[in-house]
Amino acid sequence: MTDTATELSRSRTLWELVARRAALTPDTTVLVEAAEDPAHDRRLTFGELRDRAARVAAGLYGMGVRPGTVVAWQLPTRIETVLLSVALARLGAVQSPVIPFYRDREVGFALRESRAEYFAVPGVWRGHDYPAMAARLGARGVFDAYEDLPDGDPAVLPPPPASGTGVRWIYWTSGTTSDPKGVLHTDRSLIAGGSCLAHALHLTETDVGSMAFPFAHIAGPDYTVMLLLYGFPAVLFEKFAMPGALDGYRRHGVTVAGGSTAFYSMFLTEQRKDPGTPLIPTLRLLAGGGAPKPPEIYHAVVREMGCQLTHGYGMTEVPMITMGAPDDTPDHLATTEGRPPEGMSIRITAPDGTPLPPGTDGEVRLRGEAVCQGYLNRGRSAEVFDADGYLITGDLGRLTPDGYLVLTGRSKDVIIRKGENISAKEIEDLLHLLPDVADAAVIGLPDAERGERVCAVVEQPPGATPLTLPRLTAHLRAQGLSPHKLPEQLELLDSLPRNEALRKVLKYRLRERFA
Repeated sequence: MTDTATELSRSRTLWELVARRAALTPDTTVLVEAAEDPAHDRRLTFGELRDRAARVAAGLYGMGVRPGTVVAWQLPTRIETVLLSVALARLGAVQSPVIPFYRDREVGFALRESRAEYFAVPGVWRGHDYPAMAARLGARGVFDAYEDLPDGDPAVLPPPPASGTGVRWIYWTSGTTSDPKGVLHTDRSLIAGGSCLAHALHLTETDVGSMAFPFAHIAGPDYTVMLLLYGFPAVLFEKFAMPGALDGYRRHGVTVAGGSTAFYSMFLTEQRKDPGTPLIPTLRLLAGGGAPKPPEIYHAVVREMGCQLTHGYGMTEVPMITMGAPDDTPDHLATTEGRPPEGMSIRITAPDGTPLPPGTDGEVRLRGEAVCQGYLNRGRSAEVFDADGYLITGDLGRLTPDGYLVLTGRSKDVIIRKGENISAKEIEDLLHLLPDVADAAVIGLPDAERGERVCAVVEQPPGATPLTLPRLTAHLRAQGLSPHKLPEQLELLDSLPRNEALRKVLKYRLRERFA
């Protein structure tokens, strides 16, 4: 990082970081809201972010919000959403962001578990009546954050928080399992996560970023911290859909885009419609994380889009763990998740917690400032931290001798067939080499004879010839996959089930459907 960014990363609280950046570059744009009609695009500078968030904080204070008050919000990716979140950080309230696509079951769970005293909603958005849902759920303190964003005189405000180590954020796991968990974060853990991202990507004040994912996702503050550290803007997309979003990327000269593997695939699909013309002329980097990245996706992006791709490893519990850097080798960028920053300790262990040497596969465990404080359900917290204070991630992987992390799957993604362990990720990576595979998920299904059988669920690109099991297994054999790992079942779907945040495949739904 630059000297300025390094100094800013030591800020004790998110509000302190906002204030310091605003003092440095008050007139520099931080957010651009891309509308379908360019005439309706909106902008916000770093100075306006500080000043307007202070007024919103005063309005919230007048409503009764105090340090420690729990405020849930379920809002799309708009400037008002960022203002509200920064205002709550100014007050030292505890905020509980909820992905805007969640409905009664998930929202009701989050409101009950967090004991939210206030609930900010967007009115009617994309055909869904959020105030009506809030009424059904008996939510307290409901207010429309867009039609009536609170406003007041900052002179009434108490001093801002002095410490960033108290729990002020409750994030909800993104839904790849059926039961969400409330994850507890501090200002400092979020600043540490954003600093990791900023450190790896080598961005400058001349870059233009983009947020095409829900700001309510843990990636929201991750990315915002990066903007504050380096002083460059990001384009906000309330709705990300191809090809409609492309105009916003092109119009504002986005240099850094991404989100997750599904986003890379969508960009590639559009690029392939006109291979000879750069999809986004200013784009030099795709970056993201949150889901496995097959090596072929990396090579396809570099080859076909003419830009670099860096992928990282993060989770709701630890917003950024490792990140590939643009100057890493192609092999590292294609086959690893990058390296951890200073302050993040990764330990690969046996199931009993015994540390394993580099190059050995095992459980991935983490310790560092970016790691969450645990869960709302304290019983769950006790289950996932070991005696040395390392978070047991449930992921499997290994560290290379030069310190890069290679993920090989989830512990629950290991298929045990006739007593032999099979990595779902290994098979998925090989399936992505087939042109007739747009995406693939490999799952284990109960089998009386084998214990589990290997099932490949495939999403094909438009116009592809329907894939058959013999053709699929012939391809895997040609790639050198051991016979005992070959899928015994193939299911074709128009689209794999995904969550609405970073478009992760929901394997539990596939297991439920095909078991």
